[in-house]
Amino acid sequence: MELASYRQLQSPKIVDERVFAQVLNGISTRKYEIAVGKVPETFGISKSSVSRKFIEASARKLKELSNRDLGGDDIVAVFMDGKSFAENEMISALGVTMEGRKTVLGMVESHTENHRVCREFLQGLKDRGLRDEHKLLFIIDGAKGLRKGIQEVFGKQALIQRCQWHKRENVTAYLPKSQQGKFRKKLQKAYQQDSYKSAKKTLMAIRKELSLLNQSAVNSLDEGLEETLTLHRLRVFDHLGVSLKTTNAIESINSRLEHYTHRVTCWKNSSQRQRWVATALLEIEPSLRKIKGYKHLQKLRSAMNACDQQQMLANAA
Repeated sequence: MELASYRQLQSPKIVDERVFAQVLNGISTRKYEIAVGKVPETFGISKSSVSRKFIEASARKLKELSNRDLGGDDIVAVFMDGKSFAENEMISALGVTMEGRKTVLGMVESHTENHRVCREFLQGLKDRGLRDEHKLLFIIDGAKGLRKGIQEVFGKQALIQRCQWHKRENVTAYLPKSQQGKFRKKLQKAYQQDSYKSAKKTLMAIRKELSLLNQSAVNSLDEGLEETLTLHRLRVFDHLGVSLKTTNAIESINSRLEHYTHRVTCWKNSSQRQRWVATALLEIEPSLRKIKGYKHLQKLRSAMNACDQQQMLANAA
């Protein structure tokens, strides 16, 4: 008599899904045979077949992410950041919809965050439907390649919010260790001011102090300073600063990638890296929470549409 359970286990789809989930969540292909040791050998589960099934399943995930239609999402903000894998970098983009939902827009592999790669990556997102009839807020860590790529693709439709955490750490890195904690707190307190005027005034006072200690720290503070205050100038910092003042949202995802990729001790090729990262990103995405203050995103959009980055910088000067 035919056993229904046997027929079910023989289903390629069911086996593929189970193998995919187990390997992704930590059982290596070498140990998979042991983990399912009670399953008769007639089912043909072996190290090579598990590897093959995972490659096929992860390739489908990579294709799904690369071809994802972005036209259905009303994106108001985009986080961008890179994560190192061996000698290469995986640059990812995380969108925030008007409802506050986080969605993975895509990723690209590069040796560095150079502007040509970033430009082609962002153009690819536009080609897949990333809408820019309304202005977009890009939250980045200050990488020049990212910034230049954003400007070339989106022009006046893009506003930049530089990560305040990275700015603080970059400045204090120039100081003696005995002074770092003190100025880290001062910079943190300055950025916590709700209004642009008070934040800028406090930062200028810190700049004056730094000039007596280290001119390189002053230069670091000056570089891109106004872009660290974009949310302040838009008058939404008190509502959305906690979510959009740093690149924490995407760095948190990069950190969670380690849960899925740390078992890979040798990245053999680009295909392997991209398959694993795309698969992990899609696995993480459903668990992402809405950003704090999402009910004020319409205020952010209205403020962005009413001005442009160049005008804000001119007014600030």
